[in-house]
Amino acid sequence: MILDRFRLTDQVAIVTGAGRGIGQGIALAYAEAGADIVCAARTPAQIEETAEQVRAFGRRALAVPTDVLERSQLESLVARTLDEFGRVDLLVNNAGGWPPKPALRTREKEFEEAFRFNVTTAFLLTRLVVPKMVETAGAGAVVNISSVAGREISPGFVAYGTAKAALSFMTRELAQDFAPKVRVNAIAVGSIETEALGTVLTDEIREEMIRLTPMARLGQVEDIAACALYLASPAASYVTGEIYGVNGGLVALNMKMPRAFE
Repeated sequence: MILDRFRLTDQVAIVTGAGRGIGQGIALAYAEAGADIVCAARTPAQIEETAEQVRAFGRRALAVPTDVLERSQLESLVARTLDEFGRVDLLVNNAGGWPPKPALRTREKEFEEAFRFNVTTAFLLTRLVVPKMVETAGAGAVVNISSVAGREISPGFVAYGTAKAALSFMTRELAQDFAPKVRVNAIAVGSIETEALGTVLTDEIREEMIRLTPMARLGQVEDIAACALYLASPAASYVTGEIYGVNGGLVALNMKMPRAFE
């Protein structure tokens, strides 16, 4: 059955930023497909809630409070995963983000912090996990959550856009390094209705973003989770080094920011 190729039966997945939004949606999709989930994020209450929802699917879950900016906590995350489950098959590098800000107001430290949060943390966790995937499961898959902002250019996104572009390129580089044992792919997400996006949405901004999106709506968490499930599953066993756009057809960002000298 072709649908069986989308199953993750008895696989173990680490999902960062799993307390809410896209990360939570992916964790629950993987659980519904048969995986056990390690939920990682900074807020214990949020990841415990996700873990409880995973258990409702009849799967095992482990909530590990984790600040991805702290190497020691990433190392602990991997160690606790192996102690609890004895293996790791899947990694979703979802933790990341950065608010838009005009280039001339973006300080050097902010630029470097945006890169570290979105790229370096994903690189480090991937480097920690991949050898354990091969050692314990024989193979695996990594899914990085990138952004359409790393593909299309716009004023105001120099830090975030550059970081996500680097994450996408790193995805392609690592796919070459780790083939054929571990597949590495990414999703270039568009405007997804999450709590994070809600902090900047007004009725006017929402209407403008929808107007500028070819599919005439904002994305839902499930749109990203479905793609992440495909990329992690045997259905994508011949796919690596790809950046899948799940962004409503955007060929330009749908959040308009002023230029420096307007």
